[in-house]
Amino acid sequence: SSARSRTSLSAGEEETCTIQVLMSDTGGGHRASANALRDAFNVLHETEPAQFPLPIHCDIVDIYTDYGPFFPFNQYVPLYKIMAEYSFLWKWFYEFGATPLGLWMNELALETFCFEPFKQCMTRNPMDVRRNDKRADMVVSVHPLCQDLPLKILNELDSNRASRSYGRKTPFVTVVTDLGGAHPTDAALARSVKEGKIVQYGLPIRRGFWGSCADDTKETEEEDEAVEMNGANQKSSIREKLGIADLPTVLIVGGGDGMGGIVSQAQAVGEKLQQIASSSGKSYQMVVVCGNNQAAQKELSPSQTSWGGDIEVSIQGFVNNMDDFMRASDILVTKAGPGTIAEASICGLPCILSSFLPGQEEGNVPYVVDNGFGCYQGTPEGIADTVQKWLEASTENEGNMLENMRERALTAARPDATLDIARDLAQMVYERKEYLKSNPLPVVTEAPVERVPVPYGAGRPDLF
Repeated sequence: SSARSRTSLSAGEEETCTIQVLMSDTGGGHRASANALRDAFNVLHETEPAQFPLPIHCDIVDIYTDYGPFFPFNQYVPLYKIMAEYSFLWKWFYEFGATPLGLWMNELALETFCFEPFKQCMTRNPMDVRRNDKRADMVVSVHPLCQDLPLKILNELDSNRASRSYGRKTPFVTVVTDLGGAHPTDAALARSVKEGKIVQYGLPIRRGFWGSCADDTKETEEEDEAVEMNGANQKSSIREKLGIADLPTVLIVGGGDGMGGIVSQAQAVGEKLQQIASSSGKSYQMVVVCGNNQAAQKELSPSQTSWGGDIEVSIQGFVNNMDDFMRASDILVTKAGPGTIAEASICGLPCILSSFLPGQEEGNVPYVVDNGFGCYQGTPEGIADTVQKWLEASTENEGNMLENMRERALTAARPDATLDIARDLAQMVYERKEYLKSNPLPVVTEAPVERVPVPYGAGRPDLF
């Protein structure tokens, strides 16, 4: 059926397929995943027009911030940032929300107060969000709190208000953005989703990480030469491009907002690198990406902190080329965010995980440890000691520890996940487009609510 659909959808038709992507900016990973899928649709249409003849427009919406009726629904983002800073609050919230009572209370509150506002979101025209004369051809969720209520809304819309429990015809896809575990709201089998509708590809990640140096696991002589170019030589050229020294490099990141004690971590690692350099006579480099944490960037700047002359230090703010910084580095220090871990594995970058959010990110730690490309250290001193251990073990004759971890990271990598997911979604939306030609959606009879969409980041400069 997919072949027939693709053939019948001529590139000459003046049509665009539309997908509404539901998410919340509680952490940077959900929007990053949504943007990655949008970019993948564009790439498939441009590079494989015979298979993907129609453009796909993504309407990405933070449904809680933009359509939540009142507190706390429209304040999930700032509330999340507070709870992420005080992790015991998040632990209680997450664990209670995972209980049957917590799930029931959440679903009841959302259906009671957010059903109509969220329905306005899901009936808006993806090409002109001020109108509600045409719904998206398909809905995709990249957030665990964008499943239950949107499905009920689609049931009501597609059944012409006959039921909130059945009648849905609009395709609905959940893209899980966790690695080592998931919230019960993402639990498909437990909610009677057929096993054949569940596919494991990996995380959708930013375009700079597609088709990366994961290719250097090939074994022919010609490919071995490519491996060398993708290894030390590639690091050197990328370091030159970034304007940093061509030295063994430790990269420290704290997410888009620089959370995770990045100042104390950088100070401990910098001091340890000084000690190693002084005792061994070798030189090392530390790169710190502070994100939007301007206070951390200022405190770590050479004008505020004396790093000594034995190591090179580069302090960065928010960067858009994290793929380059990862490929230029030998060790990554990061909190256990799933997107960062997935990107690091694609670059073959060993990881020291410095912190995690209870519940949400907790399962990412054993994912890294069990796959053999990193460890967890919860203190700046422990992180610095691990950096020393890895660097010294990688210079001994009996084996290169970092190289071994690099190979294991590449084995765990899923560099094609984003395009694989996008191919499946594109096929589904093309088939849906063909179906709608002879089976139009019910007409929305109620008057639209005047609602001016909130531009992303308006009034929220702290978002990452």
